[in-house]
Amino acid sequence: MVTSGARSGRLGGLGQWWGIIAAALLIAAWINKAAGPAIVATLSALVLIWSLFQAPVTCGAPIRGREDGCRNNATGLLMGCHIRQHRWQKLKMLILRRQVRTFCSGLFTDGKATLVTLAAIGSFLSGLVAFIPGVALN
Repeated sequence: MVTSGARSGRLGGLGQWWGIIAAALLIAAWINKAAGPAIVATLSALVLIWSLFQAPVTCGAPIRGREDGCRNNATGLLMGCHIRQHRWQKLKMLILRRQVRTFCSGLFTDGKATLVTLAAIGSFLSGLVAFIPGVALN
């Protein structure tokens, strides 16, 4: 039987959503005071890595004729879609000073991108706060 490949793999298409489970565990680790700063920092790093490299978002790479950029599905805030040049364009937007503003404005274009961006910022701050004495989990 020929399939489209959309549900291939052991998890049936849910493998790209493992960051949500890590984020839920991160919230539980902050609520449960028994978890130490190492666990919080590890979960924060996992959520940040998922947000930057694997979360399902739209590409948003600049293309001619479209003001809002490429609308293909992409993986992560830093990665582009299946078009190789779009991946380089997204990474180049972070390096070139003139294009950083364009990249940052693309982080809040739609609901998925906003949610993933806020998860990345929150997990980064969570990882920093986990190692500040007096503020971290006691």
